[in-house]
Amino acid sequence: APARTPDAPTAPEAPDGTDAPAVDVPDLPVREAARHDPTEATLAEAVVLIRTGRLTSADLVQAYLDRIEKYDKTYQAYAEVTGKQALLAAYAADRANRSGRSEDGKAAPLAGVPLCVKDNYFTKGVPTRANSFIFENFIPVTDATAVARLKAAGGILLGKGQMGPLATTRATTPNGMITTVNAWTPDNPLIDPGGSSTGPACAVAGRMASSSIGTQTGGSIVNPANRQNLTGLKPTMGRVSLNGVIPLSYTRDHCGPIARDAMDAAIMLTVMAGPDAEDPRTRGLPRLPNLVRAATPVVSSKGKVRLRRPTRIGVPPGFTDGIARRSALLDTLADLPGVTLVEIRYPTDWSLLTGGAFNAARLSERTEPFRHWLREDLTKFGVSVLSWLQGLMLSGDEWITAQRAKHHLLRAVLDGPFDHCDVLLQTSPVPFDILGLPEIGFPIGFTAGLPTGAILGGAPYEEDRLLEVVAAYQAVTDWHRRRPADPVLEPAKRVVRPLLDAVEAAAASA
Repeated sequence: APARTPDAPTAPEAPDGTDAPAVDVPDLPVREAARHDPTEATLAEAVVLIRTGRLTSADLVQAYLDRIEKYDKTYQAYAEVTGKQALLAAYAADRANRSGRSEDGKAAPLAGVPLCVKDNYFTKGVPTRANSFIFENFIPVTDATAVARLKAAGGILLGKGQMGPLATTRATTPNGMITTVNAWTPDNPLIDPGGSSTGPACAVAGRMASSSIGTQTGGSIVNPANRQNLTGLKPTMGRVSLNGVIPLSYTRDHCGPIARDAMDAAIMLTVMAGPDAEDPRTRGLPRLPNLVRAATPVVSSKGKVRLRRPTRIGVPPGFTDGIARRSALLDTLADLPGVTLVEIRYPTDWSLLTGGAFNAARLSERTEPFRHWLREDLTKFGVSVLSWLQGLMLSGDEWITAQRAKHHLLRAVLDGPFDHCDVLLQTSPVPFDILGLPEIGFPIGFTAGLPTGAILGGAPYEEDRLLEVVAAYQAVTDWHRRRPADPVLEPAKRVVRPLLDAVEAAAASA
């Protein structure tokens, strides 16, 4: 049996009902680039190619493994590559695809497509280290619920994405040496790749996985998507089970996809979402909307793209200040039939309620499941130790005050901006992280050669509305189709990777 750390948090056996929800991947047209190079295919295109017999899962997995072998020494996107297991799973998927059914007799909507999983998700028989000294020898005996559902849908684990130590900062070693780079600047580790889910994001941006899953507590799905020209969808709190995910904050952790476009994000979230008896946060929620339908652009008989539903898009004060691409985004959105741009005002005390003082209350939540290690050996926390100590020193009354402020903020947002708009453009992911509301990050262009993204937030359980807007925008733009140049391998170039200290890590902590 696989070894495990004696004191590591355990995940129960995968709960009943981990079979993938019904998801019908449409027969989308496949671009010439994807037919020529399978690693260029979106997840949806890969499903179509495999389903129609024009590509095998084994060939797709091997193509990604070839790129990983060639380029990941530079990208350092993977903490663990499960190449042999992935190929065996691909051969099984190909046998099932030829018969039209998976081995359990049910259709497999993901059809043997390889995925990258952030290294804080439990993966059965595969190390889950969360890039920390605490879990350096931990091999789970079960899959996290989200991983189990992706596998049940035919997804193949290609490897574990590198991450910030215990999901606190950008990806470094536990001691603070920067590892994963931004896929758009592989020779410059100083360029921020976006947060703790940067390994999964870099794997997708660098064409080393079809799609990936990350976690977000302080922006680590939407920020890496924005920085690396991807589409990242953080759902409403509870949409996706956190069972089998090493925790950071009980009230703010979210699981979600980091994908190449709105359709891929919709497919991934549909598979992952749903109630789970092992996570009470998932129980009793509104039914998941048809996200694949929402991510399918509506085109008139004259070829004009329009929104599926009339949608008021809120524009907050200062949204375009200093960022030209945001002005261009508003112009493009305004030209879409069905869109109404609405200027909104933030609630009173917005800056106070979303600022550092109240936001720091999250730090106390991360200490609760880790008290054993905090008492035993502080060095196990590596470069992230200061943020854990800060959490330990927050008092109970401060935490309660922050929770009361959070509920006040939620009421103010729902009765304020959302009285005047259906979705809300944001300048930071933090407010909707605090509130557990859904948001999506998506590409809107480039500034000085680097990707620029936007963040759109929605009302509770309205992930479909976010996808409708982004899918329409992506139907009339091609920013999301751009890919970074491959790293230059010859002549060999030594890249000096900086070392973050504890103070810098605490300042950047999620």
